[in-house]
Amino acid sequence: MKPNLGLNDNARKTVADALATVLADTYTLYIKTQNFHWNVTGPDFPQLHEMFGAQYEALGEAIDEIAERMRALGHFAPGGLQAFGKLTEIKDAPANPPTAKDMVRQLMQDNETVARRAREAEETVDGVGDKESADLLIERMTVHGKTAWMLRAQLE
Repeated sequence: MKPNLGLNDNARKTVADALATVLADTYTLYIKTQNFHWNVTGPDFPQLHEMFGAQYEALGEAIDEIAERMRALGHFAPGGLQAFGKLTEIKDAPANPPTAKDMVRQLMQDNETVARRAREAEETVDGVGDKESADLLIERMTVHGKTAWMLRAQLE
């Protein structure tokens, strides 16, 4: 049974496709951040280990929110690394862990990427009148912009 949320089939499909890219970016960033949480070393280990842990836990919650919004719209959320790999712009963590400073730099850039992609998706969903998804994406832009700023401050 199709949802009757005040959005036609084409609008719901447009929104689901836009959300899928943000979901893929968020999931890929989640995996990368968790990897860096496990593998960070150096004099800033305690602080970075804790910060990366808090970031990947928050990303896990965001993944669920985005996927559940897609389901509320009557569409399946993509799943699996292959599906996400086709949709994401986030590069995977390197096989050999980088330095702590490079981890911070990569995560800063990746959070900026997710913020930009969430902005693009928000413009799309706002264009079809989906205020709920637009609100979710505005929250993602805010979180990723703030996270990028905090990571950038670590590099200065």
